[in-house]
Amino acid sequence: MLAPLLLKQSALLSMQSHRTSQLERKTAETQISLRLNIDGSGQNSIHTGVGFLDHMLVLFARHALVDLEVKAIGDLQVDAHHTTEDVGICLGQAFRDCLGDKSGIRRYGHIVLPMEETLATLAVDFSGRSYLVFQAPMPSQKIGEFDSELVEDFWQAFATNAQCNLHVLLHYGRNTHHIAEAIFKGAARAIRQACELDPRQTGIPSSKGVL
Repeated sequence: MLAPLLLKQSALLSMQSHRTSQLERKTAETQISLRLNIDGSGQNSIHTGVGFLDHMLVLFARHALVDLEVKAIGDLQVDAHHTTEDVGICLGQAFRDCLGDKSGIRRYGHIVLPMEETLATLAVDFSGRSYLVFQAPMPSQKIGEFDSELVEDFWQAFATNAQCNLHVLLHYGRNTHHIAEAIFKGAARAIRQACELDPRQTGIPSSKGVL
């Protein structure tokens, strides 16, 4: 019985060593380069030109235990919308690329995460179908210079391009910074769980045989 187990562990390690992605996106509004290793340790180098987005992505990398590099140049003379949305697009594409056909992953992840006075539930399913449910009203329109509505726009772009279902539910919260932080940390933890390789899972985790 030991030999099949060792073979399975070896196969999982082989899959893990290839779960990386590198991409570039250039439009008339932004230029973005991104590198992702979803089996990392939280190392990160984030430079988007949007201070609050940088802060959230550093938190995301640390809590998802992914290695993440992002360099973005955007039309910040307009506002931070295009940069924030396009980074979300790139991060979603990178996760989709890393997961491939999704063989061996847990597929689902969820967490109820506290952040001081804030409590949020995040749940994700890497189903191959894109859907965002975002029930997290922001008390303030601004977090410093950052438009708080861009938190939803970022995760909409991510879910669409990662081809996942993502549900964000704010139970309560007063401070808009804390709410945004709970969402990014919670998403990181849920995504980390969903992307983990399950030693008991053989093949694609779906009765359809494809995700």
